[in-house]
Amino acid sequence: MSVNLQTPIDYLKGVGPNRADLLRSELGIHTYQDLINLFPNRYIDRTKYYKINQLQRNNAEVQVIGTISNFREVAQKRGKRLVADFRDETGVMELVWFRGQKWIRDSLKTGQPYVIFGKTNWFNGKFSMPHPELELQSEHEKNLRSAMQAIYPSTEKLSNKGITNRIVTKIMQQLFLETKGQFAETLSNSVKGELKLISKSDALFNVHFPKSPELLSRAQFRLKFEELFYIQLQLVLKNLIHKSKIKGFTFNKVGDYFNTFYKQYLPFELTNAQKRVLKEIRADLGSNAQMNRLLQGDVGSGKTIVAFMSMLMGLDNEFQCCLMAPTEILSVQHYNGLLEFCKKLNINTSILTGSSNTSERKKIHENLKNGNLQILIGTHALLEDKVKFKNLGLAIIDEQHRFGVKQRSKLWKKNNLPPNVLVMTATPIPRTLAMSVYGDLDISIIDELPAGRKPIKTVHRYDNNRLKVFRFMKDEIAKGRQIYIVYPLIQESEKMDYKDLMDGYESISREFPTPDYQISIVHGKMKAADKDYEMQRFADGKTNIMVATTVIEVGVNVPNASVMIIESAERFGLSQLHQLRGRVGRGAEQSYCILMTSHKLSNDSKTRLETMVRSSDGFEIAEVDLKLRGPGDIMGTQQSGVLNLRIADIVKDKDILEQARHYAKSVLKLDPSLSLPEHKVILNTYRQMSKYRNIWNYIS
Repeated sequence: MSVNLQTPIDYLKGVGPNRADLLRSELGIHTYQDLINLFPNRYIDRTKYYKINQLQRNNAEVQVIGTISNFREVAQKRGKRLVADFRDETGVMELVWFRGQKWIRDSLKTGQPYVIFGKTNWFNGKFSMPHPELELQSEHEKNLRSAMQAIYPSTEKLSNKGITNRIVTKIMQQLFLETKGQFAETLSNSVKGELKLISKSDALFNVHFPKSPELLSRAQFRLKFEELFYIQLQLVLKNLIHKSKIKGFTFNKVGDYFNTFYKQYLPFELTNAQKRVLKEIRADLGSNAQMNRLLQGDVGSGKTIVAFMSMLMGLDNEFQCCLMAPTEILSVQHYNGLLEFCKKLNINTSILTGSSNTSERKKIHENLKNGNLQILIGTHALLEDKVKFKNLGLAIIDEQHRFGVKQRSKLWKKNNLPPNVLVMTATPIPRTLAMSVYGDLDISIIDELPAGRKPIKTVHRYDNNRLKVFRFMKDEIAKGRQIYIVYPLIQESEKMDYKDLMDGYESISREFPTPDYQISIVHGKMKAADKDYEMQRFADGKTNIMVATTVIEVGVNVPNASVMIIESAERFGLSQLHQLRGRVGRGAEQSYCILMTSHKLSNDSKTRLETMVRSSDGFEIAEVDLKLRGPGDIMGTQQSGVLNLRIADIVKDKDILEQARHYAKSVLKLDPSLSLPEHKVILNTYRQMSKYRNIWNYIS
């Protein structure tokens, strides 16, 4: 009879109720299955035994064989410590315990050979080992042992309660004895054969008790591949189900609106990337499945024109379209940017935001219902229940990570059929992360800038170069350009940040006095109307310098602004620095980004600044950011749970992730319902996982 891996951990011999409670609360281990999936952090070589006269003063972990003699208590500032002499034929060292002394005295036998393991210290001309792991040599030789010993994740509480690495290893051995090391296979023979993977049972045995370094790396590869394969299978399957079950509105033709705009009013030649993305969108809209596409492109790469042309396809098929942005400033900007084109094409368009008045709203609601209003642009206000469309065919969401899942699903309910959806983001998402978090969306990327755009020159300057920076600013203003100066804003130190901003503002006012220069200031403590007024003055060219906190990260488009100065740049994350830099470089003139810092910089800060100076490629920057911060931070809390990976790491195991996605896709292409006999094992595993793990319940 095989052991059920869903058995509660309390029933494993050697665990018992107290240890079970600790394993549950500290490591989330509830069942045998959870224990098997507690993978080691690292391994140490337990094949080597040292003599006492071979020990080095390097604080390394070592194993020594010898006998214990002569216990004594030594008084110290608080309480006592227990010390014993430990000797072999080459010398003597001390073993030291600061707690559990009575139990140690009673249970250890003097004069018998022990194997001790732990870190050594050099103290008072002697080696000592605090709280060593001890085992009688006779026991040590009997145990299930491997050349490399696994070190498991632990917590302070577990160590204090005596659940050491040795205890965890012991209960792991017990689990392998009870299950006879036999675990159900989870991958099909064809996948295993093509990748030359070892069996599930061999992989689990060798990850916990490696027989050799080579078998350990094969075991790790097999388990990482499997973990990523099932995440990708879930995402690809979700996409396939979405396409087969959720019917969308089909846009059969490309008609007058699109063609007239393309031939007569398109303000510039589309880049090859924009043409490619439009083809992908066109194919989606022409299929009878609902489009669910993520459009990624750096700031200024021309996503809005692609979005507008997609809306024209909707209008050609007599559907309404909407564009939702996270802030009022951004919606107004989209509206103003598209208004000219809409007038030329005689398209009825409107804007709806929090500050739209009652009569405007009433008019919008009526015209939406009767179908007169063709394009509606706005903020969260579009989601209100009163906003009802006659036939919404395409919904475009800008900077989608700022909208929650609940908010987005409200848009779906505006119709009897869900509209086609295009989600846009200027935050480049590293490929590996996009495959894991947005793997159920189709992804399009605009990866080239429009012709005539000059790359922004980025430099790093220290505070003591400030006078040179001021001189440079004056030269740029003399050429008729405008300048942003941005200060960090971090919630915890808001008061301090506000003071920095005001101090900065004062020193700039002294250096750039009126009436020769005009300065705008924008920060979080201002009323929305005052902020908009200052932003507008800057946009209209009435002020030369805009001093601000990060409020301007998203939004404002001022083609005449050519210099971005970021103060205390070391306090910003990479993606934020990249977003801020994208506020300049929108005109035809050469633009500059100056990163100001003090001389005191951590290694991570140096890496961030060097990356910014070296690269203007948002995707490369996002990859570096992912390495520095890890997936959880980049995705924000609501989505980091998706990546609670047990053994794989999406940064380090990028290649395995790509392989896993490739195999998940090819298995489902051949057999979408996983009904072939050879895929039975994949289907069963998938069902088991869906039943016992909540990783699958998220929505991207």
